[in-house]
Amino acid sequence: MVDPVPVSVVIPTLGRVEQLRSCLASLAACEPRAAEILVVDQSGDPALAALVESYATAGARVVPCAGRGVSKGRNVGIREAAHEIVFVTDDDCAVEPDWVGTGWRLMENDPDKIVTGRVLPVGEASAVLDTVDDPVARDYTGEARGGLLFPNNMVLSRTLVLAEGGFDERFGPEEAAEDNDFCYRWLRAGRRLAYDPALTVHHRDWRSPEELERLYARYARGEGFLYAKHLRQGDFGVLRFLARDIFWALRSLASALVKRRPRWTDPRRATLRSLPGGFVHGWRVYRRER
Repeated sequence: MVDPVPVSVVIPTLGRVEQLRSCLASLAACEPRAAEILVVDQSGDPALAALVESYATAGARVVPCAGRGVSKGRNVGIREAAHEIVFVTDDDCAVEPDWVGTGWRLMENDPDKIVTGRVLPVGEASAVLDTVDDPVARDYTGEARGGLLFPNNMVLSRTLVLAEGGFDERFGPEEAAEDNDFCYRWLRAGRRLAYDPALTVHHRDWRSPEELERLYARYARGEGFLYAKHLRQGDFGVLRFLARDIFWALRSLASALVKRRPRWTDPRRATLRSLPGGFVHGWRVYRRER
């Protein structure tokens, strides 16, 4: 057996035991394996703790995390990591057997960046968010925009991410755009971000149509929160992204009226309903900062 490589894997979870089981099994099957797997648990579920314990020989352990929110979970895991190079995925993803080895190869001699990669759907593709299947490697350094980082498949420098403040924990459980916010801040600061399709995970379809609609609403609310944050901080460049979102939401609504598609098939349809509420909330939250 190949020796584990000196990297940490962080998996934030709310206690989705069955999804996590597949994730841990895929990590245990990696060749080489990671030296450490940190399951950042916000549920306190004894069944989850027992599952993680069954993978202790693969380097897995539970990191308790008080509070809620994926931003908090990722930050806790990154701070707890014993190694400088940290891999991050989600509990409803399974990784390719070469995932750890590929990420290590991409970062070992050039760690001052984030690498994100391919995210392929398992099941009905339209029911899985955060997927990408671009076969071409890309360097996004110098582009100040969000939407380029896939947090369920990324490898990062622990020191640099913490130096940038990590993921903004004010994006709570109801605002799911903390990844876009971090991506935008990272690139705007002149940091490096690369996409490599060799770094591959599989994202499972498990949500019902009703759950998908609620998730889309959280994403749209999070985008509104993001725009309010950066406008409060004097960054009027985000107005072009806000205008883009509204344009695509209106196009999506018009298309849906003509084709009579259900709302769960298009995340953009949640924009007009949920983005304004997120904007108002963000405006209030970041006003207190000023």
